Formats: sequence, C-alpha cells, structure tokens
Amino acid sequence: MFSIIKQSIKISYTSLLTRKSRSFLTMLGIIIGVAAVIIIMAVGAGAQSLILSQVQSLGTNLIGVLPGKSDDDGPPASAMGIIITTLKYSDLEKIRQKKNVPNLAAAVGYTKGVGTVTWNSNTYDTNISGCTFGYLETEDGKIARGRFFTHEEEKNLSKVAVLGYTVKKELFNESDAIGKNIKIKKHTFKIIGVMEKRGTVAFQDYDDQVFIPLRTVQKLITGTNHLGLIRAKIDQKENINQAISDIKLTLRDQHDIKDSSGASDDFSIKSAAEALDMITTITNALKYFLTAMAAMSLLVGGIGIMNIMLVNVTERTREIGLRKALGAKNSNIMGQFLAEATTMTFFGGLIGIVIGVFISYLASVVIKLLGYDWSFIISLFSIILAVTVSMIVGLIFGIYPAKKASKLQPIEALRRE
Repeated sequence: MFSIIKQSIKISYTSLLTRKSRSFLTMLGIIIGVAAVIIIMAVGAGAQSLILSQVQSLGTNLIGVLPGKSDDDGPPASAMGIIITTLKYSDLEKIRQKKNVPNLAAAVGYTKGVGTVTWNSNTYDTNISGCTFGYLETEDGKIARGRFFTHEEEKNLSKVAVLGYTVKKELFNESDAIGKNIKIKKHTFKIIGVMEKRGTVAFQDYDDQVFIPLRTVQKLITGTNHLGLIRAKIDQKENINQAISDIKLTLRDQHDIKDSSGASDDFSIKSAAEALDMITTITNALKYFLTAMAAMSLLVGGIGIMNIMLVNVTERTREIGLRKALGAKNSNIMGQFLAEATTMTFFGGLIGIVIGVFISYLASVVIKLLGYDWSFIISLFSIILAVTVSMIVGLIFGIYPAKKASKLQPIEALRRE
C-alpha cells in the first residue's frame, strides 16, 4: 500500500515538472490564498497585541463611568457619539468622597471639544480637554515644564491651560511656552504647564490636546453642564469589583434611582478588564472575518485546479486507456489524479506560507519604523489551517476530474488521438 502511494506521488511530481508553467499558474490561486490567510492572521494578531498592550498601559485598576445605560456586552450610546447629559459634576464630587468609595485613589471628570488655538500669528486646530484637577494622579500623566492646575483654579473658573507636547511644538517650536497667553474662541488663557510626550494610547493622542479646567471649558467653550466621562483609579486591582459596586450605589442614590436591579440606571460602569475583554472579542471577530474573506481566494484556486485537471484528463486519455488495458483499476486511476491535485495544492500551500511569513515580517518591520510597538506574530494554527484547507481544496476539486478519468473505457480511450 505504501509503495503504491509513493509511486503515485512520484508520478504526480514528474507530471508537474513536465508542465512547469501550467503547474505554477494553476498553483497561483492557492499560493495567493494561503499567503493572504497567513498575512491577515499575522497582522490581525499584531494589531490586537498593540491595542491590548496600549489599553493595559493605561492601568488595570481603572474604572470608566459613562452617561447612559449599556448592555452587559456592549458600550453605552454615549460611546457611539450620542450626546447623553445624565452625568454631572456633582456626581464626580460624590464619587470622590471616601465615605462613598473607600477604595478610590483618584478620579477625574472630562468634557471634550475641539477648537483653534492661537498664539501671535500661529494657529493650530486641536482637542480641547476640559478635566478636573485629579488628571495627573488618575492618568499617570507627567509634566515636562510648569505645573497642572489646582482644585482652587478649577472651582474659580480660572483661565489657565496646560499644553500637550504636540500643541506646544506646533505653536512655540523650541521657545518656552510657560507664562505665554493663547486664545481659544476669543478667550485668553495663560499657559502654566507643558505635558511630557506620551504618544497615542488606545486610539487617543495624549499629545494633541490642550488641558483646561473642566468648569472653565463648560462655561466658555462648550456651553454645557454635563460630563462625558468620569475615570476613577482604584487603590488596588483586587478592590475593583467592590469599587464598582460602591460607585453604582452612590450614583443611584445621587440620581434618585430606586431600582437596585440596574434596569433603570442612566449610567454605565466599565473596568479596564471588561474593556480588554470587549476589545479582544471585537478584534477576534474582525480577524476571523477577514481571514474567511481571504480564504475565498482558495476557492478560486480550487476551481482553477479542477479546470486544469479536466484538461489533463483530456490530454492523457490514451495514457489512461493504456494503463487500464494493462490492468490498472478505476481506483488506481482515480488515486493518481487525486494525488496530482493534492500535490499541486500542497506545494502551492508551502510557497504561500513562505511568502505570507515574509510579507508579515516585512510589514512588522515597517510598522515598527513608524513608531508603533508592533509584535511579529505567526501562529502555528494559521500555518496548519492554511495547509489543511489547501489540501482539502485539492481533494475536493480533484475528485470530479479523477472520477471522470477512472470511468473512461480502455478501448474508447485508446481510440482517441
């Protein structure tokens, strides 16, 4: 049995070498399909690793409070851009009280906007981040020069500003910005600090922002009285669940919500761990969807193999007739053509793997040069999947030509020219 299989593979290999150009063009669909599967799974794994590492870098002991209720497995409507005004500054003050949330280390409230910042003749469009004095402690932010605003400046609606690294560079270049005045919507703000360079973390560019006391932004820039987000830092990771429970009770009492089941909540609380789980689910779904789309090219490649194998059957009719006249069984003829189809897809799969790994590595090098902490990840699963699928494609699309060849009658086959 082993010798028959070995002989079939040897004949298949010789047949492929006899028609090199045709064989390569036939394998091209398989090569592209396998390479695409490897590349998409590698890039998807690298992107997922980058996003998760960035979220983790924010801290695993963070809790986010958003306005609006959400399902257990999804974000609230406010995260999708819908304006909800149920979260107030007074809610933040209640959360900050130790008697309400004993495990709280720090908390910060946000309201966001965009605006044009002007200094002399220089202008720059950037993000206006209205936040409270607890920003540095909660977000682990660092000041490069100057200082951050105080609680008193926040309460007194002081017109002070702290520049992100990019904003400072765009407006002042190498000049000292501390003590200078900038204008936002015809209001003058005194620069009291410049943040250290931090970069983009979890889709947010921390350097392309101007930080202004929250109530000042609400009064002079956005004209609102609600918060877009409260972020709380818990003293220890082990106390997160207790802190979430405490914050829920505090906000329900603050919003006069009697229903303890959560059905009437007008806020949502998510921990960093829940955010990681949600991001992992989303990125996995996207990765496998794109992989399925790439695998469609394997189907196209399989159809190409079937067409060429049908041509081979026609061209080798006399050979089939001669073999059957010499005693070859239908199973021998069928096995021979199946072996040729699977050999073709096997070598196509191997070439596709090499190309896919090379392009994935090249992509990781380029992305790292662009400044991202990108991981080159090639999973054994993706290689096994690509090879297995290509072999199955060869078998499936090789069956019909092989059956057609095995059913040829010896006399009629020998008569054909």
